[in-house]
Amino acid sequence: MIRLDATQLRWVSLMGLILGGFILTGCAHRAAPSPEDKPPQVFRQLPLHFSAQDKSQWQAMRLPGKLLTAYRVAPQGSRQALLAEAASSASMLRQALHIAPDQLGALQFDWRIDGLISGADMRQRDAEDSPVRLILVFEGDRQRFSAQNNLLSELTQSLTGEPLPYATLMYVWCNDCPAESVIVNPRTDRIRKLALESGADRVGQWLRYRRDIRADFKKAFGEEPGALLGLAIMTDTDNTRSTTRAWYGAIRLD
Repeated sequence: MIRLDATQLRWVSLMGLILGGFILTGCAHRAAPSPEDKPPQVFRQLPLHFSAQDKSQWQAMRLPGKLLTAYRVAPQGSRQALLAEAASSASMLRQALHIAPDQLGALQFDWRIDGLISGADMRQRDAEDSPVRLILVFEGDRQRFSAQNNLLSELTQSLTGEPLPYATLMYVWCNDCPAESVIVNPRTDRIRKLALESGADRVGQWLRYRRDIRADFKKAFGEEPGALLGLAIMTDTDNTRSTTRAWYGAIRLD
């Protein structure tokens, strides 16, 4: 069995959760989960519509050692939405999927934030918070992994029973990076973030997006995407030790 020091364990646990929604509790002494504990891949036909007003559609995912971001259905103006309230916290809600590459099309969603997170910087590992994230997880050819990512995948496998996801694309809101820029995660290049918004100009507004999944993945990773294995939303302030509120609307895959 591979043994990790506290820093390595915290890193691998966080990375596994952010990337694939794995549940890690009990640290290195816990046995890998049995197959029935793993989130199933759900083969679904497009279009898919996920309502913000039905939390039963979502699987709550905890990050080890992190406070939970509170997610609840709440009115925002004249509409019902999913309110995320983070206070030095980080957790996500996710959907397990399996959508073949040739079926990937458009992703439509909307969100609203109350304000930027002071001190947040998506490019720095110790300040990498975002008021809103929409996360897509893909499979792919793991033979293309670097030595570092192969090691991370092996460690994740030993802890969770599942390997590191091949690629994760996050849509985020950053403080000052250029809009539409791609940010490589400071911990691993298998997470890349696409900044849909930057700065405070559109804070307090409901914003709707329609994104071409294939084009965005190719822009971020320089290759064609594999199957889409999961979708998640996440609001986090654990690095900056601050508070924020954001709302998520409906999410649609066409």
